[in-house]
Order: sequence, then C-alpha cells, then structure tokens
Amino acid sequence: MSNNIQVFSEIGKLNSIILHRPGKELMNIVPSLMENLLFDEIPYMERAQYEHDKFAEVLRDNGVEVLYIEDLASESLTDEEIKSKFIAEFINEANIRGPKEIELVRDLLYGIDDNKKLVEKMVEGIRKDELPAFSGKGLQEMVSSKDVFVTLPMPNLYFTRDTFALIGNGVCMNSMWSNIRQRETIFGDLVFKHHRKYRDDKPKFWYDKNYKYTLEGGDIVVLSDKVLAVGISQRTEAHAVEIFAENILGSDIGFESILCFVLPKRRACMHLDTVFTMIDKDLFTVYPGMEKELDIYELTYENGNLLTKLLEKDLKSALASKLGVDNLVLIKQGERGILDASREQWSDGYNTLSIAPREVIVYERNTIINELLDKNGVKLHTIYAGELSRGRGGPRCMSMPINRDRI
Repeated sequence: MSNNIQVFSEIGKLNSIILHRPGKELMNIVPSLMENLLFDEIPYMERAQYEHDKFAEVLRDNGVEVLYIEDLASESLTDEEIKSKFIAEFINEANIRGPKEIELVRDLLYGIDDNKKLVEKMVEGIRKDELPAFSGKGLQEMVSSKDVFVTLPMPNLYFTRDTFALIGNGVCMNSMWSNIRQRETIFGDLVFKHHRKYRDDKPKFWYDKNYKYTLEGGDIVVLSDKVLAVGISQRTEAHAVEIFAENILGSDIGFESILCFVLPKRRACMHLDTVFTMIDKDLFTVYPGMEKELDIYELTYENGNLLTKLLEKDLKSALASKLGVDNLVLIKQGERGILDASREQWSDGYNTLSIAPREVIVYERNTIINELLDKNGVKLHTIYAGELSRGRGGPRCMSMPINRDRI
C-alpha cells in the first residue's frame, strides 16, 4: 500500500490537502432558500473566491500540495460506465420532482462533454430556465411550474471537512445530517473508489454514506496514532459513532480508543471542531461555553466487543491522561470573558488548521484568540475571511488533510 492517504495525527506536518474553490453555487443562494441551504447570509462570490485563493496560497507557500475536489472528481470519470453511474447517483440524490424534469436533467448532464464542467454544474445547481420548456399537464408539473431550481445548489461544499474524513489509511464516507448536504458525498465516494491516485490503494472505508445514522467529519479529531476524539453533536449521532468505532477500532490500523464528547445540540456547537481544535500535543483551543456541559465517554474494543465507559474527568484531565502529557494548556478566552469568546466562536475563532506542531492557519478577524495563541508560542498564518466566514466555518472546516507526517 502506498502512503497517499496517511492521517495519524491532527498536528503532524501537513503534506497534502483537499479543498473546494467556491463557485457559482454561491450565486444561487437566495434569501428564500438561505435556511434550507444552511446559510445565515449571502456571500459575495468573487470576494469569497479571492479569499479562498489566498488560503490555498498560504498552504502552498508552506509546502502543502493543494488538490481540489472538483478536479479529482472530474479526473475520476475515466469511462462511460463510471460516468453513467455517477450521473444516475446525482439524479437519485437530487430529489428532482417529476419524471419529465428527471429526463430533461439527464439530457442536460449527458450533453456536457467536459467532465469538470459537468461536476461544476452539479454543484452550481440547475435552474428551471436552463431546461427546454415543456407543456406539463400533470398536477406535480403544474404545481412546481413557478419553482426556480430543478436541483438545488451545494454552497456548503467548500467545507470539505464534513462529507468525508481521512483517518489512518482509510476513508470515513459520511452520512450527512442535512438532506441538502447528503449529495455532496457523491464526489468523495467517486474519488476514493475510482481516481487513479487512490483506487489502487484500496483504502478501507470506516463508514458508509448510506448508513441511516448521521456522522460528519467536523466531529472527528485525530488526537494521536492511538486515540481519536469524536463529537456527539447536532449533526453526529451516538449510533453512528458506535458503528464507526467498531470498524476502526476493530481493524489493524492501530487506533486503540475513542474519546466521545457529548456537545449541546445547537448550531453554535454544530461540530466538535467549532469549539475545539488541537494545536500541539499539549495545547488546544476550547470554547469555554461548552466545557461545563461536557460529558466524556471512552470507547474501546476488546475480543470483538465495543466497550463504553463514562470518564469521571474534566476535559483537561481526560486529554492529558490519554495523550500522556503534563502541563496541558487549554486556550479559552481573553480578559473580557465569555462575551468576547462567544463572539469569536461565531466567526470560528476556535477552528484552527494545524499545518505543523504549534503552527496554524486562522482567520485574521479573531484577534482575541489569535493574541492568546501568539502568547503561547504558536506561529500564526492569518487569512482574511469577510465572505468565507459567512458560511459559519473556519480554516479547518474548509480543508480535508490527505497526508500528514507521523509524529
């Protein structure tokens, strides 16, 4: 097996990563659809692209190979059989109303010869005015005649952390909490089964996108090559964590336990990485608003059985014990307290992307958390994110590491 996929750490030197450059899907967010599309505001596409390009530039300047999911997906469509199955899966996932609309969407997609343009069209969404007019007389066709979209856009795709997670040498293909994001998983599924860079590795799949219980990548943190952390959150269910745990702890990959953090089920704590990220073996960011409410369980696997234990420890003690470190530091808030912490948590101040031990990418706007990181000897790469942050996700959310050095 090659080492194309190698993620045994949250902080080992970052070598390769998957991003999605925001595209015209942002132009298809309209006020009436914002809630359904999981957006609170409408980003300005051109500026969001500029900010995202600067993010990618910081990664490249620090020796990280930057790959884009839209490129990898288009490169995976290597023959007509794969392409036909991919289009069929997209149509099945897109919840298209009416057989005539399905037929017209199928014709539109098959008419796109350029594979990258095909992928981009799927992500962008298909407006009704892009299809040939037809005189539908059925009830469904008449009722839906004023609909703008036949397939909705996928504006959340630039948060590549969530739909799949690379752990060890395998892939966790996630079942998404929101129907609007479930379709995003088809791109990762295509890539890791058919792209020439990964298919020959035959990576193990720790979870399947068709499982009924929801699991998202923002809730998975690789604490070490022995210990994982998983958030049980608004978007990840305990049943899903048990299935994931049995698959990965029961394998020979080397992980021995999973710490399960039970988060408040609200949007401010939608994922574990919105309130908790790892900077070094002895340094973490933690939003203090959730720490007092936290129950921590440990999952282990022995003799074919998954064992569950409630840890009678606070977060700091649990981390220090499992990672074998002394003087562990949790970066929480500045001198002005919880109000500033909650404001910066809303703009993902606690969501950092480690590119090496004690070296992270952060949003420039979160000045209080950034100052605390700096005082703790952390090297900061700041990026402007006036538009990217409107999607409620930070640098870690926008990235899926493929390969890190083992430490």
